[in-house]
Amino acid sequence: MPFLMAGDPDLTISAEILLKLQEKGADIIELGIPYSDPLADGPVIQAAASRALASGTNPSLVFEMLYSLRGKLSVPVILFTYSNPLLNLGMDSFCEQAANAGASGLVVPDLPLEEAEILSPLAANRGLDLVLLVAPTTPKERMTRIAMSSRGFTYLVSVTGVTGERSFIETRVKALVKQLKESSTGPVAVGFGISGPEQVRQVRSWGADGAIVGSALVKRIANAAPGSAVNEAGSFCNELRKAAG
Repeated sequence: MPFLMAGDPDLTISAEILLKLQEKGADIIELGIPYSDPLADGPVIQAAASRALASGTNPSLVFEMLYSLRGKLSVPVILFTYSNPLLNLGMDSFCEQAANAGASGLVVPDLPLEEAEILSPLAANRGLDLVLLVAPTTPKERMTRIAMSSRGFTYLVSVTGVTGERSFIETRVKALVKQLKESSTGPVAVGFGISGPEQVRQVRSWGADGAIVGSALVKRIANAAPGSAVNEAGSFCNELRKAAG
């Protein structure tokens, strides 16, 4: 499950990257809506959000871009947003616009479980899955409650910290995957810190149903030579696809 920031470097290229990721085997795509205070994100994705905001990207334009791909983009797109943009538009209005644009779900990393339990039925009414996050520090009882409440899949954060590439995945993640899969029948995807094919293979061998790769892809897009960002993203996605099996 690759992640990219909408509007980095601009929405036209983001649309082309979405289609290229689909072509190269992405099962689901996580699409970030840029926000000025992305507290769950490390420096790579923070910088991408700043570039996207500087280019004029906002939620409405992201919805328009996604809508323009209807009929071309068939893989599910999960929108990654923070609470403030969601609440600014209104939960129900945000869900309506996201669904009309063709999104399949939402991830809101700074939304407490109690608020998520309010948002989830609103999202479900619009045909959207609200994906909830579990951290390594989440108590077992609360972890079970989150896993039971999450729709689509449960997003297991592999590190205590922000997004960003890591040189290895902590072995405790294996036990967390097992615990989550015992807590509910839903799929589990691991994210935060997965930087390449080897780590994708590792979390898959631990029983995870999916691997989410964000900062490593966003960095490749940012560092690509002029005119090559789309192909660079596609090439990396192809490597990850092969590793996922």
